Amino acid sequence: MCENCSARRLQDTMGTPMGAHQRALRIVVIGAGISGILASIRFRQRVPNVSVCVYEKNSGVGGTWFKNKYPGCMSDHPSHSYQASFEPNLEWSHFYASADEIKKYWEKVFFKYGCDGSCRLETKVISAIWNEEKGQWLLKVADLKKNSLFDDECHLLISATGMLDDAKWPTFPGLGDFKGKVMHTAEWDKSYSYQGKKVAVIGNGSSGLQIIPALLPQVTHIDHYIKDPAWVTPTLYRETIDNRGPHLQNYIFDSADMRSFKHNQGYYERFRNGIEHEVQSMHAYTVNGTTEHRTAPMTFMEHMERGLQYKPELLAKLIPVFPPLTRPLTPAPGYLEAMTKDKVKVITKPIKKVVEKGIVTDDNVIHEVDLVVCATGFDTSFIPNIYMVGRNNQTLRDKWRKYPETYLGIMTDGFPNYFIAFGPNTGLATGNQLLLLERQIDYFTSAALKMQRDDIRAMAPRADKVQSFVTHCEQYFKGTIFKERCSSWYKAHTENGPVIGLWPGSGLHAVEALKNPRWEDFSYEYIDPDSMSWLGNGWTLNETRNDISIDYLSRDQIDYPNKLKVFLPQNSADSDYDEQRSGWRPRYQSDDPRWDAMSAVYEGQTSSFED
Repeated sequence: MCENCSARRLQDTMGTPMGAHQRALRIVVIGAGISGILASIRFRQRVPNVSVCVYEKNSGVGGTWFKNKYPGCMSDHPSHSYQASFEPNLEWSHFYASADEIKKYWEKVFFKYGCDGSCRLETKVISAIWNEEKGQWLLKVADLKKNSLFDDECHLLISATGMLDDAKWPTFPGLGDFKGKVMHTAEWDKSYSYQGKKVAVIGNGSSGLQIIPALLPQVTHIDHYIKDPAWVTPTLYRETIDNRGPHLQNYIFDSADMRSFKHNQGYYERFRNGIEHEVQSMHAYTVNGTTEHRTAPMTFMEHMERGLQYKPELLAKLIPVFPPLTRPLTPAPGYLEAMTKDKVKVITKPIKKVVEKGIVTDDNVIHEVDLVVCATGFDTSFIPNIYMVGRNNQTLRDKWRKYPETYLGIMTDGFPNYFIAFGPNTGLATGNQLLLLERQIDYFTSAALKMQRDDIRAMAPRADKVQSFVTHCEQYFKGTIFKERCSSWYKAHTENGPVIGLWPGSGLHAVEALKNPRWEDFSYEYIDPDSMSWLGNGWTLNETRNDISIDYLSRDQIDYPNKLKVFLPQNSADSDYDEQRSGWRPRYQSDDPRWDAMSAVYEGQTSSFED
């Protein structure tokens, strides 16, 4: 910045108190799923002088819960741990809520907190190109209703598309030749009637395990194609559930529960906190050599044996060789029992091709069906589906082609002011994913406030810190179950690839890591690197409003130290001479066993602060 420009800027800010000059920021959020809704709420709540716009390509909000409408779709997480911390739902109908109920909950949050005023539906960001001179992202956006394009720009760009956004279709030869109906669980056609049909379900991830019990009552036959077996998870919070009935997997909260949730806050909090405590207590299962790691197979085996008791011969086909939690937890109420029904056939032979009438397996047997359901999950490679160009004309697609390198899973070098919610290495095998999403948004708002306060034009993590995080992840996962030979979205559906989906630690560890940003790990470009304009004219903003705040003296604002403990001095090396008292004043020392004796000798001179 030129010397005259710097002087003018300093002169301008000299007329304003500190804190009054908050640079206007425009925030664009891509996606109105859970992360996008949280971002819309927190940026408008916490960041002054901000304009927020959320672009959502779908016709409704809720992200994966808006898109996934297949029969039986539900959360893998207990309902009471799958909600915003600031908006507890007292009316969950089931322990594991359905997709429709979750969608309605987030729609309620969306409208309650005014997100509709900053959201544009059926608009899709096509490209984002960084402009160094402006310190902004230049966007090309498609209006899907009008079939037209328009330009936009922003200071901060937030990716809130998540990792469960783009359906992953199988690539079997002949899939397009099938004369029946083909559907992906993420693109379900609710107008299609599967009543009385013969159905093939390909895949045994969460969607495959959930859809089969839901289809079963109305279809005549199901062929279930399994490439690799998967552990079926026992329901959490077993002690409480078993009190309601032995071996229940998902249950409906009755009217007594609802009354207690609504009218007895203590009851609700104990129930919610009990679930949360168990959710956050499972990390040891993922670490090699722990007691939990050694005993988990037996616990999961007992659950699966009980569910398959009427067809125990299926255990050989459905029990994996890898340990539990190597793939995502899948409670799947009713799945194991469905496998024992006569009209369900488990097929483990590889699919060779698809023909007009059905599916051909490797043994050249044709399995005729009317409906092929592809429960094959999502593209979790993290390769962005929008064209992004950062510094030095580098595209994010090229940068991440081999490995999605990030700093803490939320930013990457060379792409300033670009923040990622639920990005690479931020999934959780155990713990509360929504809590982590909230903490990521907290981090983003803190960065925005820093940019305003310090007149930062652009910020990005340092390249060496990005590489350090990549190296840390590689080293961490060597001691975990996730290096076992197992295909999952944790490793972009490869068996031996790097773990790119999971955080290197527990859920609580991730939350703690994001609690206090290490701003020294970033590089910055300032609007005026030589200016101290943020100091203003020597007044605080409140002072100019005649609001002289001394709340630092309020008891709830004072940081009281723990009770200071002292010990009886044995010689002058242990104490200091106190001339006023004409004696030796003992030095403070914590947790000394002679504290009680010293209290009596030195009565009245100890600290009065309470623990």
